[in-house]
Amino acid sequence: MLITLDVGNTNINFSIVHDGDAPVIGHAPTPKADVAAEIDRWMPALLDEAPAGVAPKFDFVIASVVPAVTAAIKDNATRRGIEVLIADSSTIPIDIRVESPRDVGNDRLVNAYAALRIHGAPAIVVDLGTATTFDVVDVEGAFIGGAIAAGAGLGLDALVRGTAQLPPVPLVMPQFAIGRDTVEAMQSGAVIGHSGLVLVLIRAITEQLTIDGGPKPRVILTGGLSSTEWAQAIPGVDVIDPFLTLEGLARLYNEVGQVASVNA
Repeated sequence: MLITLDVGNTNINFSIVHDGDAPVIGHAPTPKADVAAEIDRWMPALLDEAPAGVAPKFDFVIASVVPAVTAAIKDNATRRGIEVLIADSSTIPIDIRVESPRDVGNDRLVNAYAALRIHGAPAIVVDLGTATTFDVVDVEGAFIGGAIAAGAGLGLDALVRGTAQLPPVPLVMPQFAIGRDTVEAMQSGAVIGHSGLVLVLIRAITEQLTIDGGPKPRVILTGGLSSTEWAQAIPGVDVIDPFLTLEGLARLYNEVGQVASVNA
């Protein structure tokens, strides 16, 4: 039994994989305060997600951008006798050609690794989450960096918090680019504007990758917002895979062949 955990700033996404069965997939809010206590309360519910009749023997593999949550999960797992593989620059088998590999978000490295193993190189992974990240795999299969921007929801939240009169609005595509009221105008800026950001960066990265006549990269869209209609309408996307990170974690576990001790 394998449990993969993608710990983001907003949600912990997870999958439970058993003997090739269809994975159980879910999510929970990422704790913001009293992290250890929240994880201790959440862990029994996570383990109870396992299919009925399956022996309760688990391994965890985790990609996390929230160190406090990582530590709390490892501590809870230690007490339960669960072994954990942490996905990071030292455990993900991909060539990392940036100045400081240890500073790259673990989720970004997993995305690059998953794109390489599943879709081939070159590739651009666009992860639409709290942040919008662009993770680039060159023609040789190396992670070479990318771009990071505020996510569409984060940008909209900042707009509301930073102004006196703008209200919270749903993050949906407006009917027209010219908003006829405040809500539509905000949605135009947040959704159409963010779609434009993604489109321009895809084109700019593709141009840089192909400047010497190299093959055009495959563009993979993932993350929590990748299933929205507006995201799926972004031109130039080849594959939409909302669970790419979780798939990458499962592949990493299988490729590494054994998990690291939680006490390491």
